[in-house]
This record gives sequence, structure tokens and C-alpha cells, in this order.
Amino acid sequence: MDRVRIKIEAHVADVVLNRPDKMNAVDMEMFVALGAAADRLAADKSVRAVVLRGAGESFCAGIDLNLFADTDLDFRAALSAPVEPSPANLFQRAAYAWRELPVPVICAIEGVCYGAGLQIAMGADIRYASPTARLSIMESHWGIIPDMGISATLRHLVSPDRVKELSWSARVLDSTEAKVLGLITDVVDDPLEASRKLAAECAAKSPDAIRAIKTLVNQAWQSTEADALALEARLQGGIIGGRNQQEAMQANLARRKPDFVD
Repeated sequence: MDRVRIKIEAHVADVVLNRPDKMNAVDMEMFVALGAAADRLAADKSVRAVVLRGAGESFCAGIDLNLFADTDLDFRAALSAPVEPSPANLFQRAAYAWRELPVPVICAIEGVCYGAGLQIAMGADIRYASPTARLSIMESHWGIIPDMGISATLRHLVSPDRVKELSWSARVLDSTEAKVLGLITDVVDDPLEASRKLAAECAAKSPDAIRAIKTLVNQAWQSTEADALALEARLQGGIIGGRNQQEAMQANLARRKPDFVD
């Protein structure tokens, strides 16, 4: 069974964590498959948005505990080796690769989203959760720290004291509290439907603009004001007057569907 399934339709990639019998717990095969899936989509210029979800009733229950019993796995070596050209190691890339992907990634969260699962979700740009979803930064429960890119993906969403409290306690949040704290974007009755709707809206707009917006927000929010302003100007300069920007203008004025190039 493929650990990650991918289906591309109408410029939107549907990416599914595929261990429903294990609540999509992340084993070594899935760690590798998640990074490979992001690489495949990054190389496919026809992809304009991604919906990330779990098979079955839950997004992801966290790490497969059998990994800790694998005597052939050298954790320290894997932790210290970035997967070039990314700054992230093998474990971090399962989550951080979605942040690196140049197109929008929208995550649909149902059921449980614990530990590694929450960190994978945090790599997405948008997270929609169902009213019954449950989330937790659960790593301290197993005597480890959250180490799948959360120091990069969570830093501008949740205050440091809250991150410490959630990580130290490993307590389980309902989706309403998770939204209040900033872990998720919104609570919706049907996260998959909401994710697909937003993905389709992104796919219908100029891919140049959509990609540049992700680059702008991901980079500028960590830059000095001067560097942020320069990045805005540089990104706009690469878009304005181009084929897709002209097509967006002409299509809107003519009230027709635009025909963008990837």
C-alpha cells in the first residue's frame, strides 16, 4: 500500500496520508513518502494548489511507536543530515516540505491530529478542522521534543509561552480552542469540502500571483521592514506586465474565464 496517495485534477493535487488502519501513524516509509510527494508536486508546474488530508476518520495519530524499537535506525545520523537542498532533515521534511512547496497547501483535519500529525498539518498554509477534531503537541508524552519543523512553522502563529505550555503538558485541544490559540485557521463542518473550495479558488487565479503571495508572506514576516519592502517590489516586478497578469486583467474586463499558463 502506498503510504501517500496523490491525485491531480483541475490543477489541484489531492494528497492523502494512507494508513487508515493505523490512523495514519507515521512510520519510516511515510516519512520518506511525504517528502517525495512534495518533491514530485514541486516539479509539476501544472499543480496550482494542494489539499492535504488523511485517509479514514483521522488526519494522523502521530509517530508510529514501532520506530523507537527499530534497532537498525540511526536516529542521530538522520537528525543531523539535511535533505539537500532543503535545510530540513528527513523527519522535518515530512512537515516542512509543504511550507517549501511554492503553491498553496490546504490541510483538512478530521479526528485526531497528534504529535507528528500536528506538525505535518502546521507545514500547510491553511488548516481547516472539523468541530470534533482533536489536536495535541504530544511529543513530551513520549519523552521527546517536537522536532518536525515546528520551530519554523509555529513561531508566528502562537506565542512562545503558549507553545511551551502546550508542549510541556501535551494536552489535547478541541478544535475551538485550537482556533483561538492559532493552531488552525478555522473550524468548519466539512474540512475537506472547505479545503477543496479554497484550492479551486487558488487554482483559478494567476499561478504567478498565487505563488508570489506565498513567497511574500513566508519570507517577509521574518525579514526586516526594509527587506520586506524590497521583496514586495521584486516579486511585483517579476509579475506585472507578464502574460498571466495581462490575462487576468483582460479576462476580468471581458467577464470571461481566464486562460493562464503554468
